[in-house]
Amino acid sequence: MKGSGNSSGGSRGLRLVALNVYPVKSAAGISVDAWPVDEFGLAHDRRWAAVRADGRVCLTQRDLPRLALLRPVMGPGGLEALEMPGHGTLAVPPADSLGRREGERTDAVVWGDRVPAHMAGAECHAWLSDALGADCRLVHMPASARRPLRAGDLHPAPAGGRASFVDAFPILLATESSLADLNGRLAEPVPMARFRPNLVVAGAAAAFEEDRWRRVRVGALEALVVKRCGRCIVTTTDQATGRRNGPEPLRTLAGYRTIDHGARFGVYLAHLGPGRLAVDDGIEIVERA
Repeated sequence: MKGSGNSSGGSRGLRLVALNVYPVKSAAGISVDAWPVDEFGLAHDRRWAAVRADGRVCLTQRDLPRLALLRPVMGPGGLEALEMPGHGTLAVPPADSLGRREGERTDAVVWGDRVPAHMAGAECHAWLSDALGADCRLVHMPASARRPLRAGDLHPAPAGGRASFVDAFPILLATESSLADLNGRLAEPVPMARFRPNLVVAGAAAAFEEDRWRRVRVGALEALVVKRCGRCIVTTTDQATGRRNGPEPLRTLAGYRTIDHGARFGVYLAHLGPGRLAVDDGIEIVERA
């Protein structure tokens, strides 16, 4: 069923209330008021990653909860530095200076996808390994990399779309209504940061209303809602301390939101072109199930 194009019905009052970018996969994010969107998704989002020294497989908080404490420092051209409590600051070389020599080029593996990556150099590798307590390397996905989008199950992904080091799709959206529903079932509520969304939406009429959205317009940016997000042990990691906090909220979420053999919270978007997003952008549901 198509929307009317005037933000009517269930989309009245929907707005973007938080916008988060995660320059390094599974590391801390940054909250911004406005941000450009490029071919990969939010500009610079998960274009860097820590990878295993031996197998080049991308590391996440599933393996290393301490990644939550790794904080990016951004500049006009992208990632400029990394900070870690007790380890000071690492200056990161400009992304466009990497990969010029054969020894700097490698492949990184994310969810079985092998994609080209450029290594940041020995100094970065040594600092990151010490900060995370694991032998690893810092890599960047160049603009020339082509990692196709996987198939969506709520809506087909757009042809020609591509992904960075994200788990699945370019943009992750969650609603305050869904978090309120989950927190109402928990002995101790959790913050939205446990779910690491790019976009946080207020004004949804019901919890998990986003499951029924199929095409949305956030400000002037159009996107397809392609898949519900499957949840894992990362949701049990306190993003402020980098420590696991028992089985919640994953245990409760799995108890009432298991769909297709997985606990689901939030939805993935695949955008239909470049643009810009800003906090307080209105959201129109162009098409719903």
